[in-house]
Amino acid sequence: MKLQPDKFDAPAITGYGPGWIGLSGEKITHSLVMSSRGERFDWACGRFGDLTQAHFDQLAALDAELIVFGSGQRLRFPQPAWLVSLASRRIGIETMDTAAACRTYNILASEGRHVVAALLMETP
Repeated sequence: MKLQPDKFDAPAITGYGPGWIGLSGEKITHSLVMSSRGERFDWACGRFGDLTQAHFDQLAALDAELIVFGSGQRLRFPQPAWLVSLASRRIGIETMDTAAACRTYNILASEGRHVVAALLMETP
């Protein structure tokens, strides 16, 4: 039994590996933010240690239902103070490694949810 369509309207992540993700045949090697509604922009951080509250304030401005934060090759949580702008707008955030965030984003986007993936691609 088929439970989901072969194709959906939201932008999809088509592949991923250490330090890169694929979007419709394009290989991205830098951190980025993408939305199931089509917004996409570079996220100016190459390491987890570069993140600040301003990065999460950018995400809050997108007014999504949920943020899926990919913290790089391993799971690391943002400081609670950085999440105040999200909480004040009642925007949920889930933190996981970037590979898991790619998979989770695709599932939620295919369900028609307004989800944003904030994906950290760490530079060596």
